[in-house]
Amino acid sequence: ISSKVLHFAGISESLLADKIPHFLKANNPTVATYASTGEVKVRITAKGDNLDQTKNFIEPIEKELIQLTGLKCFGVDNATLEGVVIKLLLKRKETIAVAESCTGGGIGSKLTRIPGSSKIFHGGVIAYNNSIKQRLLSVPEEIINTHGAVSKPVVESMARGVQNKFKVNWAISVSGIAGPTGGTKLKPVGLVYFCIKGPKTLITWEEKFGSNKTREDIQKLSVLNALDRLRLSILMES
Repeated sequence: ISSKVLHFAGISESLLADKIPHFLKANNPTVATYASTGEVKVRITAKGDNLDQTKNFIEPIEKELIQLTGLKCFGVDNATLEGVVIKLLLKRKETIAVAESCTGGGIGSKLTRIPGSSKIFHGGVIAYNNSIKQRLLSVPEEIINTHGAVSKPVVESMARGVQNKFKVNWAISVSGIAGPTGGTKLKPVGLVYFCIKGPKTLITWEEKFGSNKTREDIQKLSVLNALDRLRLSILMES
């Protein structure tokens, strides 16, 4: 018996299952989906007389799964989003820094878990207070007053600020409302803004993770979403 696990981000378990109903009904190999916060796994398990035979059973299904889902699949077996990002940046010999508010250093923590990350990760700023956004990241006070700390203009300014401060190729910033309090009708708990600034890239976006989620889940989803969009942005520049 052999198995292989494929990791997916940016797609729900139900949507992924809708793409592969023929695989989910198969007997050998069997294909099953598993969801966790911010990630979906697909396990392919095959039975055979020897490892070569089980490998031959698994490979065509793995290939078709990747063809059906494209860049949603970020790795196999023990792969992690942070590991993929570090590998891509090491290959390009490019550097990164982070500016985080609601995630409290979660993105930087993930990246620095990977051996060799010191070659490309220069550091970050946990700009939880607005005065730190202004003093350390050069976010203009009028932008915060006009748009609020949780806004696209602010995260874009945070990304530019940390990129300039640390002299790096890539910067990623995040600011949101992780709850359980602090939300409003216009900006509810679970609203998070992101920005990625690269050599040729500048993208900002928002996610509404929902006020029904816990603070920890919103923070975790924010970190994984940021890392996944960073992965895709680096790939787009390759």
